[in-house]
Amino acid sequence: VEPGITVPNNATSVSINAQGTVEVSLPGQAAPQQIGQIQLVRFVNKVGLESIGDNLFIETAASGQPIDGFGGGEGFGTLQQNYLEEGNVQAVTELSSLIAAQRAYEMNSKVITAADQMMSATTAMFRG
Repeated sequence: VEPGITVPNNATSVSINAQGTVEVSLPGQAAPQQIGQIQLVRFVNKVGLESIGDNLFIETAASGQPIDGFGGGEGFGTLQQNYLEEGNVQAVTELSSLIAAQRAYEMNSKVITAADQMMSATTAMFRG
């Protein structure tokens, strides 16, 4: 997060709303205190971003300049606290596809082995 948001050591809770506003509860204060807001960035061509590992990307000439905004703004998503993003892969379907691909590979391997044996037998017949 840039610029950084510093959570006080004595904070008893931290909350982030859908717009990215970060609030902390501090001992002795009835109302939460706003300490910052998480800024979102989007790109005209997200495919043009360069992956630098660990789910981090940097802009390139192909991605275009970053467009800044906040959660809930036009063209931006919202932030969700305490949510876990699900994978976009159906595990059972992918495992079935993997098994089918493995079987097809095995069958092709057997066909190649059989063709090689037939070629060897044909060569042996001509030799002798």
